[in-house]
Amino acid sequence: MITRKRAFRGALTLTVALGVAAAALPAGAAERAPAAEAASARVTAPAPASVAHPAPVPVRVPAPSNAAASDARLRELLHRLTAVDGGPGASVEMRDRRGSTVLTDGVADVERRTPLDPDSRFRIGSMTKTFTATVMLQLVGERRVHLDAPVERYLPGVVRGHGNDGRRITVRQLLQHTSGLPDFLDHFDPRDIVMDPLAHRDPLDLVNIALAHPPEFAPGAGWSYSNTGYLLVGMIIERVTGNTYGEEIERRVIEPLGLSGTSVPGDDPTIPSPHPRGYVRPGDDAPLLDITAVNPSVGGAAGGMISSGSDVNRFLGALLGGELLHPAQLGEMMRTRPTGSSDGRRYGLGLESKPLPRGGRYWGHTGDFLGFETAAGATVDGRQATVMVNLGPGSSDAQSDDIQAAVETALSRGRSAVSAG
Repeated sequence: MITRKRAFRGALTLTVALGVAAAALPAGAAERAPAAEAASARVTAPAPASVAHPAPVPVRVPAPSNAAASDARLRELLHRLTAVDGGPGASVEMRDRRGSTVLTDGVADVERRTPLDPDSRFRIGSMTKTFTATVMLQLVGERRVHLDAPVERYLPGVVRGHGNDGRRITVRQLLQHTSGLPDFLDHFDPRDIVMDPLAHRDPLDLVNIALAHPPEFAPGAGWSYSNTGYLLVGMIIERVTGNTYGEEIERRVIEPLGLSGTSVPGDDPTIPSPHPRGYVRPGDDAPLLDITAVNPSVGGAAGGMISSGSDVNRFLGALLGGELLHPAQLGEMMRTRPTGSSDGRRYGLGLESKPLPRGGRYWGHTGDFLGFETAAGATVDGRQATVMVNLGPGSSDAQSDDIQAAVETALSRGRSAVSAG
């Protein structure tokens, strides 16, 4: 969710300089992790296999000959994430029809030096948007919401001020980041979280922070990532169903798919075990700060969820496989528009699309939340991969690039060429 990492890091640096952060954070400061621990691995295919930590475990699974080269590249990327980019720990869970494999590097806790559990839960940040969009599109399929209806129909009088007008913005535009609404994170002081990490943040209050500023552009006239839009999507879900967005995600997605490691925590600041600690880095040479315990309501329907690599992969596989949406609604979700990025990234309705290096495209989302950076992708032929690093914000641009490279390497594993995404 937190996409303005450099600005966030600057604010955290100022907070530390003022002497506030050390007293406010739940777990205090932790020194920068030294060289990463040896990588570990888990393979399941198709029956469960044992897990060994921390010594390296040979990966033996029937696969095309270039799978070994992909695994070597993945281990190199994971080690780079921990030894060069500065993350305490990193993991990738990759899955196809033959089974799943988990690789980890580094540590879950920089003080205790404990290795990452391959079944770890973590905050998934903006990957929450794909869950939220799925629920909204289910409501569209039930004809309880219309994609091209104005936001005003569902939230009368809510979107007003400084040129922002819910009568001119559609539900589709909220989902596709084409509403022009300002992102509240551009105008939110992150020191407020650092000084009071357990405080509840009401979604309407966060929306109103954004609405105090003029729109980025007229509705539909451009593309600009806005967490504000997804807070409004969550509010529409609540208005239409009478339940919170979290209750609807649990009922419509988590329970039917049996996602035992996935939750919508609301105001709960804890992460269910097993989980790594989550860290921020206030400055380039500053020690890590533990911010594992934080109220995720600041993310809400835009970025507040917890999940695991296995569950995210199961969710994306089910979504692209047609288990959660009717073909018409899945087709709407996968109708993309360019985002203006140089890497060919396109955005649908809560779902990104990006080219694979060896051909074809994959679908997924990235996620940033206090303590974690994540990314996940899936192909329509049944491959999924999720990568997690327990550091953010304060991570380098190189960390984001290496996370993306790990997702793409995992999705290309065992394939010399891909003709379709």
